[in-house]
Amino acid sequence: MRTVYAINFIMISAQGKPARVVLLLAFIFVFASPAFVSAAQQRVKVVASIPPLADFARQVGGDKVDVALLLPPGASPHTFEPSPRVMQEIASARIFIKIGAGLEFWADKLIAAANRNILLVDCSEGVDLIRDAAHDHGGLHGADPHYWLDPVICLKVVTRIENALIAADPGNTALYRKNAAAYRERLVALDREIAASIKTFRTMEYITFHSAWNYFSRRYGLKVAGVIEESPGKEPSPRHIGAILRALKKMKTKVVFAEPQFSPKIAEAIAREGGGRVLFLDPEGGLKGRETYIDLIRYNVSMMEKAMK
Repeated sequence: MRTVYAINFIMISAQGKPARVVLLLAFIFVFASPAFVSAAQQRVKVVASIPPLADFARQVGGDKVDVALLLPPGASPHTFEPSPRVMQEIASARIFIKIGAGLEFWADKLIAAANRNILLVDCSEGVDLIRDAAHDHGGLHGADPHYWLDPVICLKVVTRIENALIAADPGNTALYRKNAAAYRERLVALDREIAASIKTFRTMEYITFHSAWNYFSRRYGLKVAGVIEESPGKEPSPRHIGAILRALKKMKTKVVFAEPQFSPKIAEAIAREGGGRVLFLDPEGGLKGRETYIDLIRYNVSMMEKAMK
């Protein structure tokens, strides 16, 4: 009713003026009214710490969610420093999704300052975490947080996100249930695809840049023969580099895996010394061609195939 009165007022007060002005003003009043709030404003605002979590939220939420990614593509969560934009995103969000296990070491303080009412989803709850001394810096008693690289574990992660969206927006429960079930089927198919590919490998050992591949290796029977950075952001000692070189020379494949989130210079130097080459594994995604989680995992398997098949 208020909208109708507003339009009548415009038409009376605008007598004698060009008709196009009347129509424009009437349009503004109609579509600024609560009955015509845009679909974007009605969506559930979700913030996710890393690209795979953002993709999971989009897959489950569809057009009912507005997902903001906090970690810029190509950045490392281990060295990430939140900007004022991150504070603004959290302040306006209904749900915050994090990996947990110490990966988002900055999150708790930021949430306490920006939005105490946000629904926090810690996806590490209920996960069989690998204890790893390399992640003892700010981690959960040295827990390795890279469990998202195991698609089977991600079945539980998707369910946690599904339940959070239902709690925040119960009116769309059926849609979230349907989308989550369909996406879990895709993850099951992805798991089978990976297992079939790895069965063709001639070697199961590989050298990685940092300790991100423990869960993937555990799932598919691979072995990390060496890790260049003993802990993220810490340059390896000459003694440690020597151990990596010895491992490389014993391996069937002379490949050292670097990562796009870090400088490849050390990996390149080790590869040159060991008579090998450098390929890239990407634990986070978000870059061109691997924006979705499934594309990310397929990319990584394709890199491993080049080195280990």
